[in-house]
This record gives sequence, C-alpha cells and structure tokens, in this order.
Amino acid sequence: MKSNLLLLAIASLFCTTLSAQTELTKYRPGVTPEGTVYFLPKTGIKVKVLVEKSTTTPGDFCNYAERYLRQSGVPQEVVTNYQVIDIQQIPFAMIDSTKAFAIKFSPKTVAPNVALSDDGRLLAINATPHAQAEEPAPFTPAPKPRKVNPRQYMTQEMISAGSTAKMAELVAAEIYDLRENRSLLIKGQADFMPKESAQMQLMLSQLDNTEKALARLFVGTTERDTTEYEFCVEPAATPEKQVLFRLSQKLGIVDADDLSGTPYYISVENLNTVLVPDGETITPKKKKEAPESGVYVNVPGKMRSTIYKGINPIKAVDMPAPQFGNVELLSGQLFDKRYTTHLWLNALTGSVERLEAEQPKK
Repeated sequence: MKSNLLLLAIASLFCTTLSAQTELTKYRPGVTPEGTVYFLPKTGIKVKVLVEKSTTTPGDFCNYAERYLRQSGVPQEVVTNYQVIDIQQIPFAMIDSTKAFAIKFSPKTVAPNVALSDDGRLLAINATPHAQAEEPAPFTPAPKPRKVNPRQYMTQEMISAGSTAKMAELVAAEIYDLRENRSLLIKGQADFMPKESAQMQLMLSQLDNTEKALARLFVGTTERDTTEYEFCVEPAATPEKQVLFRLSQKLGIVDADDLSGTPYYISVENLNTVLVPDGETITPKKKKEAPESGVYVNVPGKMRSTIYKGINPIKAVDMPAPQFGNVELLSGQLFDKRYTTHLWLNALTGSVERLEAEQPKK
C-alpha cells in the first residue's frame, strides 16, 4: 500500500495549480523531473447497508390454519419482503485534487525518504508510515439451516387420509398432542419421565422440532437471505440531503430515481470545529505564486453524517473532515542539513501525527 521514494535532496515546497499538472486521471505518483508530487487527503464516506430478503412460501394446509390452529393472516401465496437491518458509515481517505504539492530537489537539504500511498497521499518523511486502520471485514452470510420436509413427521394415518381437509385435521390433532406431551414433561406428570436432565432436554427438543415442522404445513415456511450493498459519498461543501438509495419492499434496492421505493437520504453537516479567534471558520489558504519552503499538512475539521429514512433520521456519525479544515505549512527549516526530521501524517486526515526533529551531534 505504500511506496518509498528516495530523493537526492529537498529544497523547497511549492503549490502547483491544476492547470499546470498532468491530468489527474492519468497521473501516477512518483519521481518527477523536478522532485515528487503528493496530495493531501479529504474524507469520503463509505455507507454499507445490510438488506434482508424474506420469502414466505404458504403451507399445504394454509386454507385450514384458522379453522384448526386459530392462526389468522396466514399467507395464501408466496410473499417476498425486503428490509434494511443495519447501516454503517465508514470514513475513508481520498486524494484532494485541490491540495497537490511538489517537493523539489536541492543539494542544501538532507536526503529524505518520502513515503506515499498508492494514490499519491503523503504518509511520512524520513520514517516508516504507521499501519493504516483496516476496514471492517466484508459481510459473510450465515450458513442456511438444513431444510426439513414436514411430511416426514406425518403418520401413516395422516398420509392415507381421504381428503386434504381430513389430513389437515389429523395433523392439527397431532400438533395439540405434542403440545400436551411437552406440558406434561415440564410439569413432571408424563408417564415416562427421564431420569437425567440431558434426556429431558433431548425429549423437549424433539417435541419442539416435530411441532414446528408440522405447523409449517399450515403457516408456511420463511427463508431469509441477507445482502450487503456499498455506496460511496463525497461530502460537498454545501450540505444538503441527497438520495443515497431507495428500498422497495417487493423489489429490494432500486435506482435513486425509482419512486417505487422508500428513499434513504444522507446529509453531511460541517461542524465548524476549526475556528479563528474572531469566530469565523478558517478556510484553506490561497496558493502563493512564489515557492515556499516546507511541507503542507492538513488541520482537519469535523463533520456529521446523518442517514434518513424518508424524513426521519435513523443514524448519525461524527467523523474528521480535512475538507472542512485548514492547510498549514511546516517550516522548511525543519528539513535543512541542521536537522534530521521524522514526520508521520495521519493516513485518513493528512494531519501531523508525530514530528521529531533531531539536531546532528557535532
């Protein structure tokens, strides 16, 4: 993830305009004829959404569920439903194309070791970059339970019944017998009481499994599948709600402009945590025409990202936001031959994590 470039010398740091650079889509970080180019980061938001799909298949005796089991509202046809069960918001670093700077060569400075990320963000000078935080592991669905055929629990009398109604009646009677036997076991009134607790638990488990399997012939079977979706958002300077995705109960995730789904919005608010003495928010300094000696770093602000379901907020997360902060210059004197300077930057924010300046012993 990191590439170390050994430069011959470092003299001055100057800010380059976008018009003077190679197109960013074609640019690859590395040594240039004048030195090396690096970027400071801004924060993007990765939104991970877990959507559960439940499919209910009606049982063979669904028409008799209310008559024999007093179960109302049992589906008579296949029913599919989608719902959001979890949303995570994870900040990640992306290059800020408005904060591109160049380090030029000069024999008047010590030879630095500059570490860049794969996309050209400055990570460290004269030091090994700190390990970057790992992203949460991708979602892995749990193994599906083994399917059980309810008919394997039916007796010969049930199977040989002359009609579906009679078969349903016999199955319902068996369900009530199972419930009664379970109650007798718990009360200690069964004809054959187990002597050990393990045997007791085994018998209760077998009764429960048989009852649930036969009940599926009336209420149906529900299968669930969970899928993870990922959306990337680049926060804008002007906060406003934008549609993140839409969810249809029948179709799942649909296009943002598909009105068949309920909209989920995201809104990013600048918390204005980086202030000047008079209370006004600091804005990044304008680039100067004359080259300045030193290293530019971020002083990040903070932002609050809120997810809405319709008009109702459901989750808000505060996170660092370099794009809502300031850019400062570390003096170039730290990098002349009088010092051996070690600099570590935060990989997410581009701020100074650690700075060591050692004066050589004479």
